[in-house]
Amino acid sequence: MQQELFIVADDHPLFRDGLVRLLTQARPQALIREAATLDEALQLARAQTPAGILLDLMYSSDNAWASIADWRLEFPASLLVVVSMCEDPLVVERVMSQGASAFIGKSLPPSEVAEALTAALNGEPVVRCASQGSFTAYEPPTAADCFSSLTARQFEVLQLITDGLSNKEIAQILRISPFTVRIHVSALLGVLKLSSRSAAAALGARHGLGAASRSAQVREGER
Repeated sequence: MQQELFIVADDHPLFRDGLVRLLTQARPQALIREAATLDEALQLARAQTPAGILLDLMYSSDNAWASIADWRLEFPASLLVVVSMCEDPLVVERVMSQGASAFIGKSLPPSEVAEALTAALNGEPVVRCASQGSFTAYEPPTAADCFSSLTARQFEVLQLITDGLSNKEIAQILRISPFTVRIHVSALLGVLKLSSRSAAAALGARHGLGAASRSAQVREGER
């Protein structure tokens, strides 16, 4: 049986070493790999699907949450724990909405980082920063709340984006022009405050959108 793989991705060697030590204590039987860059982390993750990834938020060269959505989209079953000095509440909320399993602030005392990491490894949707003083269970919005501002057509486009379809393929299915699809994509990204198509797909997947969801709805309607 293959060992569980955990990847610790952080460009600060001392903090990375500390996280590795905590993980070793919590998961002594796991295989733990270190990465000093995002490219290294991605190569490790693609070589063997990780059970968990600890990722420094400040690795992102774009905005702070786009890369999180990309990681979640590529590794949907992996525990994705963001460990970062950036503890702005708006950033934390956006990171969690894009698919992070947990958020741990680097300004926490070591004992509290260990406690938060243990909770995350146990499947708790933890958000913990020094300013909060206590654990906060992250409650993601329901699909109805999340997508209530979308038009019916924008919602259809989002479902098809979640399926991984291109604008041309979406246009063929909906019988509209690719240019119109681009307009809908741009509009729904703005409504949902997302930065990329992959972020939209990740959000849709988190809420069960896509072909599987539509098939289930059809079967339910046929009963």
